[in-house]
Amino acid sequence: MRARNVLYLMLREVGIGLALVLMIVVFSVLAPRFASMANLTNILAQISINTVIAVGMTFVILLGGIDLSVGSVLALATIVGGLVISREDLSPGTGILLSIVASTLVGCLCGLFNGLVCERWKIHSFIVTLGMLNIARGAALQISNSRTIFSFPDAFNEVGSATVVGVPVIFLMALAIVLAGRFVLARTIFGRMIYAIGNNEEAVRLSGHVPAYYKVAAFTVCGGMVGLAAIMYMMRLNIASPILGVGFELNAIAAVVIGGTSMSGGKGSMVGTFLGASIIGVLSNGLLLLGIGDFARQIITGFIIVIAVIIDKYRMRALATAALAPVSADHDAGAAARP
Repeated sequence: MRARNVLYLMLREVGIGLALVLMIVVFSVLAPRFASMANLTNILAQISINTVIAVGMTFVILLGGIDLSVGSVLALATIVGGLVISREDLSPGTGILLSIVASTLVGCLCGLFNGLVCERWKIHSFIVTLGMLNIARGAALQISNSRTIFSFPDAFNEVGSATVVGVPVIFLMALAIVLAGRFVLARTIFGRMIYAIGNNEEAVRLSGHVPAYYKVAAFTVCGGMVGLAAIMYMMRLNIASPILGVGFELNAIAAVVIGGTSMSGGKGSMVGTFLGASIIGVLSNGLLLLGIGDFARQIITGFIIVIAVIIDKYRMRALATAALAPVSADHDAGAAARP
C-alpha cells in the first residue's frame, strides 16, 4: 500500500509538472517577451513569497484545516520588522538580524494563537483564522499609524535584488525552504504525524498520541513561514505597509490545492505545492503580458482553483477504489474456493 501511495504521488507531481511546462510553452508562443531572461528572472522573484507562504499553508491543509489570516499576518510582520530595522539607534547589521527575528516571531505567535484557540475550544480553523485576519490587519494599522515604512539599509535591499547566474537570491531562499519542508514531511516523525492526523485523527488519538500538539505546531509553522515571507517581501520591494497582503491567502491556498494537496487532509507534498505556486506565477505573468486585466486574471485564477478541487475529488475517489480493489478480489477468490 505504501509503494502504491508513493507511486500515486510521483505520478501526480509529474502531471502537474507537465501542465506547468505546457503553460510555459503556450505563453512563450503567444507572448514573445515571456521567454526573455529578464521576464523569467522576474517570475522566479514573484513566486518566491507565495511559495514560502504556501509551504506553511501545506502543513495546515494536510491536517484538513485552513488559514485565512496569512495576508494580514504578513502585513503585521512587515510593520514590526520595518519598525525594528529602521531604528536609528541600531547598527545596520544588528537591525537586519533583529528584524528577521521579530518578523518571524510575530508570525509564529499569530499561528500559535490560531492553533491554541482551534484546539482549546474545538472551533474550525476557518472561523478562528478569519478572526485573526481582522486582528492582525487592525494591529498593523494601529502600530504603524496607517503609514508605510521606507528607508531600509542598503545591504538589506541588495539581497532582494541580487541574482546568482540570473536566479534571484530570494528564489533560492524559497527553494531551500521548500526542500526543508519536504524533508520534514517525508523524513521526520512530525511530518508523518501530520499525514496520519489528516487521514484519521481518531486513529492517531487511539494509538496514544495527542493530535492537538501537532495541530498547534502546524499552525505555528505556518505563521513562521509567513514571518519569513514578510522579510523577503521587504527585501524585494523595500517597503513595509499595513495594507499589503490582501488576497495573499487565496494565492497560497490556490498553490497548495493546484499542487495536489487534498482539502480534506492527509494527501499532498511540498514538491506539488512548489509546482502549484509556479503555475500561479506563470499564469499571472503570462496573462499580464497578453494584456489581460487584473479583474479577468482573478476570475481565471478562481476558476482554476475550483477545477483543481473538482479534479481532487475524482482523484480521491479513484484512489479509494484502487485501494479497495485487492480486498474485493481476495474476498471473491476466498468465496470461490469454499465448497
